[in-house]
Amino acid sequence: MAQQLVKQPELTEEALLEGARRVGELAESQAKQAEEDASVSSEVVELMKEVGITQMMVPKNQGGPDVSLRTFVKVLRKVANYNVSAAWLTFLYPLHNMLPAYLPKESQEKIYNDGGLIADIFAAVGEAERVEGGYRVSGKWNFVSGINHASWVGVGVKVDNGEGGKEVILPMLYKDQFTIVENWDTFGLRGSGSNQIIVEDVFVPDDMIFMPEQAEEIRRPADDDYEKDYPLYHVPLFPAFYFGFPVMAVGAAERMIEEFKKATEKRVRLMDGVRESESPRSQRVMAEITTELKTAEALLDKYITLLEEYEENGAETPNSEFFALRTKIIKTTTEIGMRILLTLGGGALYKGGPIELFFRDIVSLATHKTSLYEDSVAAYGQDLFGFDSKVRG
Repeated sequence: MAQQLVKQPELTEEALLEGARRVGELAESQAKQAEEDASVSSEVVELMKEVGITQMMVPKNQGGPDVSLRTFVKVLRKVANYNVSAAWLTFLYPLHNMLPAYLPKESQEKIYNDGGLIADIFAAVGEAERVEGGYRVSGKWNFVSGINHASWVGVGVKVDNGEGGKEVILPMLYKDQFTIVENWDTFGLRGSGSNQIIVEDVFVPDDMIFMPEQAEEIRRPADDDYEKDYPLYHVPLFPAFYFGFPVMAVGAAERMIEEFKKATEKRVRLMDGVRESESPRSQRVMAEITTELKTAEALLDKYITLLEEYEENGAETPNSEFFALRTKIIKTTTEIGMRILLTLGGGALYKGGPIELFFRDIVSLATHKTSLYEDSVAAYGQDLFGFDSKVRG
C-alpha cells in the first residue's frame, strides 16, 4: 500500500488544459459504453492520472502542484464540454485531495504516498462506536461518486461532540475495508459510477478522521506543520467543496449551444420550408440562450472571486450567498438546455445524441442536494433579513 508518490512534473495550466481535452475526447468517444456500464472506463481514469488532473490539489509539501482555483475551473469546464460524467470525476478526484490535507502530517503521508484516488460521502447515515484510540464504523452509503476507481473513501457518521450534541465526522477507509455494491442506475450522470458501499465494524484511528466542523471553523489543519499557500486553506470549506457543480453546468450548457447551432444552421422546417438559421424565431432563441450563458459565466466569475477574496473580505460572505449564486447558475443552464430541447423538437430526443445526453446530465446535476434552487433562495433570504439560515454552503 505504501507506494511512494512520484512528484509530478510541473503542471502548467496549458498542459492541464491539453490533458483535459484528451480526457474529454476519450470520455465522449466512450459515452455509450459508459452509459451501459454506469461508470466511466478505467482507461479514462488512467488518462486523468497520466495528465496530472487527479493530483491537481495535492499540497506542494506532499509532492503536488496545488493549482489555483481559476486553473481548476478551466480544466473542469474543458472536460465538461465533452462529457459531464467524466467532468464529475475530474472535479471530485482532485478535490478530495483536500481531505487528507487536514489530517496530521503522518496520516497525510500515508494517503498521499499511496497514490490512490479518494472518494467521499458526507451523508451521516453510518454508525460509529467510540473505542480507545478511534471509532468502530459500520453502515451503508449510497451515491459514492467515483468509488469504482478509488482506493480511499471518507464516510459520514454522527458522533457525540463532548458538549451534549452531535457532529459529523468522516473516517477515512482503505479499499480493503469496504465493499462496493453496484446499484447506480439513474436518469443521468450514469458514468459517474456513484455506487453504494458497505462497511462492517471497521476500526478507524483518530488520526485518520477528517473533522468537517473543525476544518470549517479554522480553515487550516489543527497543527502548524502544513502548506501555508495551499489555496483550499483560505476559503470557506463547503462553498469551496461545491464550486465545481456550476462549472460543470456552464461547460455542458456551452456545448449544448454549440450543438443547437449546428443542428439549426441547415435545418428546414417542413411546415413552412424556412431555413432555421434565417428565421427570426431561431435567431432569437440563439441570442437569448447565448446571453443567458454569459449571465451564468458572470455569476460563476463572481462566485470564484468571492472565494479568492474571502479572507481579504474578513470572511464575512455568508454561506447562503454562495449557495444562491451556485444554484442560480445551475438553474440558468438547465433552462438553457430545456429551451434548446423544446426548440429542436423531436429530433433531439433520440437516445445517445449529444443534446439528449447533455440535457439529462445537466438536469441530474441540478438535483444534487447542494444544487437545489428553492432551498438556496430561502436560506439567502433569511440571511438578508438578519436571520441565521445555518446552511453550510
